[in-house]
Order: sequence, then C-alpha cells, then structure tokens
Amino acid sequence: MRRVLVAGIDGVRLDLLDALDTPHLDGVRDAGFLAPVLVDEQTPTMSGPCWATIATGVHVGKHGVWSNDFTGNRLGAFPDFTTRLARFYGRRTFVAAGWDPLVLARDGGPLFSAPSRLLYVNPEAHTAEAWEQVDEEITVDAEAVLRRDPMDAAFVYLGAADETAHLHGCGRRYRDAIENADARLGRLLAAVRGRPEYEREDWTVIVVTDHGHVEDGGHGGRSTLERTAWIAACGPDLAPGVAPDRELRHVDVAAHAFAALAIEPDRHWTLDGAPFRTVKDAG
Repeated sequence: MRRVLVAGIDGVRLDLLDALDTPHLDGVRDAGFLAPVLVDEQTPTMSGPCWATIATGVHVGKHGVWSNDFTGNRLGAFPDFTTRLARFYGRRTFVAAGWDPLVLARDGGPLFSAPSRLLYVNPEAHTAEAWEQVDEEITVDAEAVLRRDPMDAAFVYLGAADETAHLHGCGRRYRDAIENADARLGRLLAAVRGRPEYEREDWTVIVVTDHGHVEDGGHGGRSTLERTAWIAACGPDLAPGVAPDRELRHVDVAAHAFAALAIEPDRHWTLDGAPFRTVKDAG
C-alpha cells in the first residue's frame, strides 16, 4: 500500500540548513534528495500564494491566491491535493495546521477545503512561544493519527519558524525554531515507522518550505533570500542521494503526491507540475 506524508515547514531559509542541527531533515535528504526551489516571477514570496501552489499543483494564475488574504481565489476549480484525492479518488486524507486560512473559512480560506480529516489548533497569541505551542499540539495529534489511522495522504503544517523570523529576525531564536521543527518532523516520521502495517507499506515523505526571509525577518520581495525555497523527499520511486534530473518547482509537490500513490489525475484536473525524477527512474 502506497502512502504519502507532506510536511510543510513555513519560512525556512535554505542557506542556513548546513549550519543547523537538523538530523531528521538530513535523513530525508540522505534517503532521497534535498533540492532548491526558486519561487517563480509571477508568484509573490508570501505564504498564501506559495502554499496554494504547493497544495493545488497549479500556478498562481489558476488558483488565484495572490496574498495572505485568499479572497477571490479559484480553489473551487483547483482544489488542494488532499481534497482532490478524497473527493474524486476515494482516498483517506488528513490535514493538520494552525494558520487560519489554510483550514478555516477566514481571510478567504480555507485552502484545504475537504480532506477526510482535519485538525486545527488556534494560536493563543501572536508570539513565537504561542506558535511553538501550536506546532507542539499539532505534532502530538498528528503523531496519533499517523501511527494508527489508514490515511493515504497527509499534510502537516508547522509555522513557528516563520513567525519567529517575523518577530525576531533570522538570528538564534529563528535557528532554534528551525531545529525545533526538525525535531517535530522526526516525531512524525517515527509515528509513521511505528505503524503496525509499516512493513507492508511504501511511504513517500516530502518536506517543503514556501519561501525564505531577509536577515531582519520578513519576505514578500524579490531578493534571492526571499525567493529561495526547497524540497526534500524520499520514497520507493526515488534513488537515495541522487539529485532530481531538473530544477524543481512548488507545483511539483502535488504532482509527486499523486504519482507516489500511483494515480494519474484525470485530464480535467491537469496539474502544472510533474513528479520528481532521479536517475533511478531512468534505470
């Protein structure tokens, strides 16, 4: 049985990863790859547009999310991959997030409109500490779901690193928040490995960030720091330690999630992205 976990970690700068203690992300990279993604010229370097592109597999001109206010979107025509899998393919999907427009009917949302199961945790305050608590609660609950439930595809969002950068810049607190996110990623992966059926399952893991940050914290401009994101992935279709055979894009995440489940989307729902490919695919 093929299954997919997508872990979205908001606002993690690629250029800092080598200097940080991120053993679980490193493990995904070593079992597959970690590659840069450059936010395209049409897409604002903001969380809303970037996560919408990641989740739907289509470009901003189609999904219509141009800012962190999703009002005016076309997500009804271009639903996220968890909703699409549940609605049109009968697959069980799960989404966990604490940022309102991803999962609630606020600010023009939700982005993830109808997965099979949804988990939301409300931040008690707009502080780095409150967002760490949100990510902790999300992780605890997602661990339980991943360990026991027959989910085909899951998306788990961790937002504390991005909020910390906004509030405190990209210094030590931000770097600690990235390391905290990696520890939580490790717990999600351990939950997957602890499933009773794990030895009979083929799991694809995708870890993705949406954008970077300027040094003082913040994004939305066109600098290289802001435009540079990344994707890490491993799974049965990917060769360990082998880089993809082309430059990756955010639209490729949803496409690979479908491919990892051995599903070719109906032509009416054509994705703008393509599955990841490595040398292993070419044999």
